[in-house]
Amino acid sequence: MTGVPTRANTASPEKQRLPTPDATPVWVAAQMLTDRGSATGERALTEPRVSGSVYVGRAAILGSVEYVSRAPRPPLDRLIIDLYYLDGEPPYRRLTLPAAPAPLLIVNLGAPFHIRAGSDVDTAEYDDGCVVGAPTRAWEFGYPIPSRSVGVHFRPWGLAPFVPMAAAELCDRPATIEQVWGRPATAGLRDQLAELDEPGQMLTLLEEALLGQLREIHGLDLVRHVSTAIAETGGRVSIGDLSAAGGVSSTYLARCFQQIIGITPKRLARAHRFSTTVLAIDPAEPINWADLAARAGYFDQAHFAREFREFTGFTPTRYIEVRRRFLREHPGHVLDGWPLPAD
Repeated sequence: MTGVPTRANTASPEKQRLPTPDATPVWVAAQMLTDRGSATGERALTEPRVSGSVYVGRAAILGSVEYVSRAPRPPLDRLIIDLYYLDGEPPYRRLTLPAAPAPLLIVNLGAPFHIRAGSDVDTAEYDDGCVVGAPTRAWEFGYPIPSRSVGVHFRPWGLAPFVPMAAAELCDRPATIEQVWGRPATAGLRDQLAELDEPGQMLTLLEEALLGQLREIHGLDLVRHVSTAIAETGGRVSIGDLSAAGGVSSTYLARCFQQIIGITPKRLARAHRFSTTVLAIDPAEPINWADLAARAGYFDQAHFAREFREFTGFTPTRYIEVRRRFLREHPGHVLDGWPLPAD
């Protein structure tokens, strides 16, 4: 397997083979503003279109928000799910985002926004934008009204080649763009973006800036393949078997994950299992929590409730109340399912 650190491959032919990492995890699909069926209510999606000389993958009007996204070109497509442009007024000033291994980069082009990276920390202001690693707990995002930004949804392993520090240093500690890329590069990019009006051109400029920051990361392919195997099983897989399939020890694999994703393989598996379970909930229907927990493989309902509070910041019943509020106030909105109103 290309890029796997040099070690003896002790895996037998019967051991699980690591898959090709090409699937979009369910929690990322929920965070991305992409098509989930016919347009209803506030949401109107166009077909993929050409804007100038730039292909735009999706364009949407979400209430009073314009949203445009597209997949990047190779080699960035192995690291990034999409680049996006957002302009307008989001459905809520403050959103709670459940924890998911979905790194994010935002270049802010409007008034400062605010992030509270956990219930036990103070809210911090971000002027130029932010870089968010894989969080281990729910966090709160405060939008300025109106908002204007461009950003990047990374694959779980995708942020590391663009930042100078280990991913673990960004875990639950969002950094400003300037802290990551330096003042000259950050100011230059924001100035150039501010001069453009066409979303496609802005995304092309962002893509070029990312290519300029790209660097090689040792062990990236190993982490990428193992992460994909975890995602494909919804987190219900033996990490030991995956280590063996990659020809490395569990300790070495965990160290690579901390460096590149910021969390361990077991933590990633927990996030996938929880996200897959929660996103399958239909808030409009009655919910048998004990049955749901058992089918998801949790030891008991109390275990599931603890995971729920850790990942979302809510109890299960409060989570459903908030989801139902979103559905009442914004029926058919593409954001329904993952971000939750915090107002």
